[in-house]
Amino acid sequence: MEELYQNAENLLRYIVEFSTILLEFFGIGILVYTAVKSFIFWIRKKDSIRLELAQGIALALEFKLGGEVLRTVVVREWAELGILGAIIALRAALTFLIHWEIKNEEKALEPKK
Repeated sequence: MEELYQNAENLLRYIVEFSTILLEFFGIGILVYTAVKSFIFWIRKKDSIRLELAQGIALALEFKLGGEVLRTVVVREWAELGILGAIIALRAALTFLIHWEIKNEEKALEPKK
């Protein structure tokens, strides 16, 4: 029975680690895509560059935050949990600030009535 428990725990750890890497990869991919697209918008002098960039960064941070939350499943020590908690708190604060920036940028881009 102990061996079955160990095998299940190892399988869970591998699944979580793979899923975490996949979420991190998606976040990085979205961030790079958004940066290239924003650079093209900057060259073309489009007004919505800040909004597009902020939305892309917010989406990338959501994926990265999901990876960090998933990583808490396999944490074994309190020190690791504290570090992960701090990372999650920082990323959540960044996401909140970026969403605030998105709302302000959307208001600024609305046509004057």
